[in-house]
Amino acid sequence: MAEFVDGTAFNYEQGQRSRKLFAAVVLAALDDAIADDKKYGNGPEQIARWARSRDGREVLSCAGIDPCERVVSGLMEFVSKGIRTSVALSREESERRHAQEAAEAA
Repeated sequence: MAEFVDGTAFNYEQGQRSRKLFAAVVLAALDDAIADDKKYGNGPEQIARWARSRDGREVLSCAGIDPCERVVSGLMEFVSKGIRTSVALSREESERRHAQEAAEAA
């Protein structure tokens, strides 16, 4: 019984590592699309094309993201904002956004 539990825990841990790896690929694709948007002005179209492609859908699925049209539109909106993923995921950016939202609500 203990071997079964250890094997299940190992497989779960490996799956989590795999999801993180594919999530990093999605973040890299977003950064590439943002760079394309700044350079050529076609970033949202590029990320939409990638997300709708067979490879893009596979990567999104492996990252634990449902590759539906709602996700594609969200990715396009994120790219159109032009904020790099490393900045968007930082604590300072999150705090700045919350302060801005609080100021707008008041």
